[in-house]
Amino acid sequence: MRLTTKGRFAVTAMVDLAMCEGDHPVTLAEISQRQKISLSYLEQLFGKLRRSELVDSVRGPGGGYRLARDMETVSVAAVIAAVDEPIDATQCGGKENCHDDHKCITHDLWTNLNQHILDYLGAVTLKQLVEEQRAKQTGVSKVRDMRLTRPKPDRTTLAA
Repeated sequence: MRLTTKGRFAVTAMVDLAMCEGDHPVTLAEISQRQKISLSYLEQLFGKLRRSELVDSVRGPGGGYRLARDMETVSVAAVIAAVDEPIDATQCGGKENCHDDHKCITHDLWTNLNQHILDYLGAVTLKQLVEEQRAKQTGVSKVRDMRLTRPKPDRTTLAA
């Protein structure tokens, strides 16, 4: 089982959008530039996200995208499902025909894994991911500020 680029990029783009949520809509060109994701690929993903009512589009000058719901109500699982990304560790796609048209001996193991993955991704919200990123950025800023404001060592004492 693996999450493809489609699901990863959709989640990344939605976190970016949520982090920039504010007074004006966010353009896909801005997300594309920040996240290094193809603009045409983002257009395809955001079409699906809009149809799933996770984002709203704003037309015209100053247009772009906004979250359609509060970020604490949008789960990673919902984003992945919106872009038609299957999360399935079974070989048969859940059809129970993995071994000569019968359920294989490890089918239940992979089905249970699917459920655990979906439960986890369903419990993680955009708000949580945004807060984690902001905390990391704040931590990096504090370290950078400490380096800039720390007094330079006296070279004469270093030589001793």
